[in-house]
Amino acid sequence: MLDGLSGLDEQRRSWVSEAWRHVTDERLRELLIGLVGIPSPTGDERPLAEHIAATLASAGLRAACQPIDARQANAWARLEGDRTGPDLMLYAPIDTLTVGEESEDVPWIGPKLREDMRPAATVYDDLVTGLGASNPKGHAACVMMAAEAIALAGVPLTGDLVVAFGAGGMPTNARPGSDRFNTGQGVGCSFLLEQGVWTDYAVIAKPGWTVSWDEVGLVWFEVTVHGTHTYVGSRHRLPYENAIGRAGDVVRHLERWFAEYAERHTAGTVAPQGIVASVRGGWPRMAAVTTAACTLRVDLRIAPETTPLRAKREFTAALDELKRSLPGLDATVEMILAIPGTSTSRESWVFRSAVAGWEALEGRPHEVVRGNSGATDANILRGRGIPTVRVGMPKVADAPFDIDFARGMNTVSVREMQKLTRHLIRTAVDTVTRARAECEPGTAPEGATA
Repeated sequence: MLDGLSGLDEQRRSWVSEAWRHVTDERLRELLIGLVGIPSPTGDERPLAEHIAATLASAGLRAACQPIDARQANAWARLEGDRTGPDLMLYAPIDTLTVGEESEDVPWIGPKLREDMRPAATVYDDLVTGLGASNPKGHAACVMMAAEAIALAGVPLTGDLVVAFGAGGMPTNARPGSDRFNTGQGVGCSFLLEQGVWTDYAVIAKPGWTVSWDEVGLVWFEVTVHGTHTYVGSRHRLPYENAIGRAGDVVRHLERWFAEYAERHTAGTVAPQGIVASVRGGWPRMAAVTTAACTLRVDLRIAPETTPLRAKREFTAALDELKRSLPGLDATVEMILAIPGTSTSRESWVFRSAVAGWEALEGRPHEVVRGNSGATDANILRGRGIPTVRVGMPKVADAPFDIDFARGMNTVSVREMQKLTRHLIRTAVDTVTRARAECEPGTAPEGATA
């Protein structure tokens, strides 16, 4: 009979089972509704961080809100071991990609805000919707539940269990009105580590029911296409080179090139993609004149083996190719952001333990999901030297409404939250109840087949 405990010794089976007993649908739903109901767009996570710290403190953990500035903060909490074993971090970001207010989201998200795009939870039997209900808040709720359950179970720990909730995890720069430009791109995770919240291993909870050991990084480019500033009444009399029209040529060329680039760089579990994300140029108030410059912003994902400079050179070469076919095209490139992709050895303890837990819960060999192009704070953790794997929930497929990109972020199944929480608990107990020597490379967790 499948019980999710296969491979564990009797003592750890008992500890995991006792912790699982505290994981209930009601508590998961309560935690989630609390998270969704507190707005936390990138740069304004502090009220949510304070709520998380207070909630975990009430469950008996040593918890803290860690301010970055007046508006932005992380939260973290610790269950202390006897210092003979390895320390493990269960991590989740807490900021939402969009804001939940018409003034900032519409019309870019669509003609209006739906129910799921607002920071308020709605329950549909097993499903809960609301801004960020799955990504990231459903995953954060699972991390909170795992820590609370292990604390209530009184599991004797050898290493410390740290749960951390990072601000600024979304791929975005500052919103209007921010005092700081760098409010996203993993700034909270970086700050957390810089301030000494550090562990031997980490598990990040982000979407995808698999154990991922590698992921893409990203580089952003600004492509400025130059033209002639002139007047519509003089188009037929003066030199005319419309920067916006030329920018359209660049976009069409890049859209074809992105597909070729992805095919060349697909390896491991990643298939790095690229998009043209925004266009800026001209005076909306003055349609009678052309702009001398039109700027495109591009997000290009990079495989762990691709350095940002290699990506820049490939991207620049693609534009040079277009210039050769369109004489007179004047376009310049600036790389404005770079976060390398990363990977963790599959011989690492945290990967092998997480896979053993996945297989025990599923009753079958681990299923690797390939073709990924999403980046997370796992790159920050791995980049600082902490072996990290990513485990999460699958996107909801069976729902009384269509699941598009936004609803996928904003809809979560409590049943799937149960499974993820059980996995996090099992991996945590399997790690922070051991001596450090047991987790050295070459040692296999109980039940591992990978």
